[in-house]
Amino acid sequence: MTAIGTIPEGISLLNALDHIGETIMIADEAYNIRWMNSEAHRLLSKVVPLYGMEDTRELIGMNMDAFHQQPARQREKMKHISEMHRARITIKNEFVTDIVVTPVKGKDQEIAGYIVMLMDVTTQAEELKRNEQLIKDLSIPILHIWHKTIALPLIGEFDRHRSDELLAKVLMECANRNIEYVLLDLSGVTEFENEIRYQIQMMTDSLKLIGTDCILVGINPKLAMSIVSLETCTPIFSTAHAGLKYIMELQEQR
Repeated sequence: MTAIGTIPEGISLLNALDHIGETIMIADEAYNIRWMNSEAHRLLSKVVPLYGMEDTRELIGMNMDAFHQQPARQREKMKHISEMHRARITIKNEFVTDIVVTPVKGKDQEIAGYIVMLMDVTTQAEELKRNEQLIKDLSIPILHIWHKTIALPLIGEFDRHRSDELLAKVLMECANRNIEYVLLDLSGVTEFENEIRYQIQMMTDSLKLIGTDCILVGINPKLAMSIVSLETCTPIFSTAHAGLKYIMELQEQR
């Protein structure tokens, strides 16, 4: 597809690129950096000291080969780029970013240069923290399965730290969304020792304080032998289907 429309008079294309808010550089066909917008100038000021430079302006005129450990291999890759190419890179083991390289063709349809964009630049420490948080979120999924009803499928082992995170996350979700019922699915729990028994008791009691009822589902025979010691009147069902049916019946009775 090709661009459509016309650029209004008085608007420079380079000025437009400067106001996009993304980190944008333009290199010529020989991979020499010729221009960068103000956002690139600002962001790369944190990067250039890693390459022994004092100012981002020193990048202008520099060949991109200087940033690759194997320049010849990188040039070979560039020869085969005919459209937008995206890759995840690490800069000097300090920063992580997605680099987007797009070849720009001239009137003769030959490549005249490249637009290079650095997307979502972050430090490796921040990237690690973000990935750890993502893993935490995925390890404790909250599923909205019915009107004012959520399900928590517990999977694996639960130590005190993970249980505390779960409790805090569930209480916040229930308070913010006015949740009435929580289906706590224990079918994926591998061990049902004193710690998780205590945490389930803590969750049911804490939820009750904010007006939310907890229902235990996914109870197998092994868990049934342990769960009888819970000091709670929490409804217990062998399947999530049975637990949800129970909730729907309660809501219909209102």
